[in-house]
Amino acid sequence: MTADILKQKMADLSAKVTSMPPQEALALLAQEFEGKIILSTSFSWEDQVISHMVLSQNLPIKIFTLDTGRLFGETYYVWSRTNEMYNTHIEAFYPNATLLEEFVTEKGPNAFYDSVENRKSCCYIRKVEPLQRALSGNELWITGLRAEHSPERSDLPMIEFDETNSIIKFHPLLHWSTDDLRAFINQNGIPYNTLHDKGFVSIGCAPCTRAIMPGDDFRAGRWWWEDKTSKECGLHAHS
Repeated sequence: MTADILKQKMADLSAKVTSMPPQEALALLAQEFEGKIILSTSFSWEDQVISHMVLSQNLPIKIFTLDTGRLFGETYYVWSRTNEMYNTHIEAFYPNATLLEEFVTEKGPNAFYDSVENRKSCCYIRKVEPLQRALSGNELWITGLRAEHSPERSDLPMIEFDETNSIIKFHPLLHWSTDDLRAFINQNGIPYNTLHDKGFVSIGCAPCTRAIMPGDDFRAGRWWWEDKTSKECGLHAHS
């Protein structure tokens, strides 16, 4: 579909899906975008909840993850446990080997600490470019974005059009609280990343993520050595 047709289809569905419980909305969208709907997971609380909703209903929604090569061991454990529990195979997308080899050879393995430019280059190679490949050919992208994550996301619509990737984005848990997530995970016995129990709320690459203190901003544990205004990786450029 062209971008204009996708935008019209999004407008037609918007009121309906935003008033539905997430499970029902996902089922409807799986029908409307058959074969062209995809969920990205980093195995966070949010993504595990959505994956459960998809896999427990056997919805025809593809699930993928971006393996940057520098994830926590706990993240790989949740990935394996999720595959086992739901008898599934979450697809992995990896950095372009040539781009990564050139970057690390020229800049060094920890160059992201040296400058914002280096860090964003590293994020682009390890995350953004693989994401573009993962989304290619699809029409709707399901994410775990929540309004509670940051002030910038407080006014985010539940369904929107991503101009950068020319795809519709749907955020089924946009208005859920962290307590809502914990309760759903406990009620359904969903595997989750135990780093969440140690103060890690936003979990990415191991060298770039640390625990936060009570009262800290949700994103305070990501790229903590940088100025606050630069704390994005490009996956959700305007979010």
